[in-house]
Amino acid sequence: MSSTTSRRIIQTSIKSIAKKPSSNCCNNAIQKQQQRFMSKNIAIKTGSSSSSNNNKLIQYSILTAGIVTLVSATAANNNVRNASSKDTTTFCDYIKKTGGEIVMLGPTKEGSTGILFPHLCNGLQFVGCGVRVKYGFIKVYAVGTYMDPIAMSAVKSRGPKAISEALLNPTYPRTIRIVMNRSLSIEKYTAAIVEALEPRMNGEDMDKLEEFKNLNPPIDLVEGAEMEMTIRGNVMLYKNSIGGVGQIESEVFCKALCDVYYGDEAVSPGHKEQVLKGVAAM
Repeated sequence: MSSTTSRRIIQTSIKSIAKKPSSNCCNNAIQKQQQRFMSKNIAIKTGSSSSSNNNKLIQYSILTAGIVTLVSATAANNNVRNASSKDTTTFCDYIKKTGGEIVMLGPTKEGSTGILFPHLCNGLQFVGCGVRVKYGFIKVYAVGTYMDPIAMSAVKSRGPKAISEALLNPTYPRTIRIVMNRSLSIEKYTAAIVEALEPRMNGEDMDKLEEFKNLNPPIDLVEGAEMEMTIRGNVMLYKNSIGGVGQIESEVFCKALCDVYYGDEAVSPGHKEQVLKGVAAM
């Protein structure tokens, strides 16, 4: 088979694959595979025209086509499944290989609010969620935790006590994701966070509380608004409800924030309990 004929067959195959129905996230996967294919195609074109190179090109095309077809077909099936659902989460966002199989990891639903938490957030893995209740019956927001499975791999084997200690240690990276279950003024939201942090900071770095307030725009929170607090050592990276990003650098602040959600008097005991179980099962 000539080099020209090989390229024509492969290009036709790629075009037919690209026409298959897929979700937005899988369109990106297809485009990436096509770009990789074209790069490989160009590299082979510039080399010799031996049958060996032609065979390599054909083999690479078949492999690429298989990957793209698998992702496209899975996405199409999921689109059909989600067509009648109000949930807009794309189930093909997270793909995990296990023994040659492709497992689609969907979001986890917080039981009392129905709020969904995706499997991954900021490159970290979901380990548990719960609800923040005020006055005994008002479900203010759902909260979920994401941890680094590599960092926690050695910890989880040492049992619940070691996990609890690690959760209170900000050197173990994690993201705390908050999703509002009801509308709330931004003043009440920041006041509640500051109220929980202040006694845990023992009078140190108190100016960081004002910094935290300033990271939130003067816009009231609506149901479904999301905030993320990513802790890495002495830095807390914060994403507010409109997507703005800022950070607070303080070991005292980060330790206090860990204690708010994972300490003996955690603001959501159910969340803490689920996180302990989730880390052990990572």
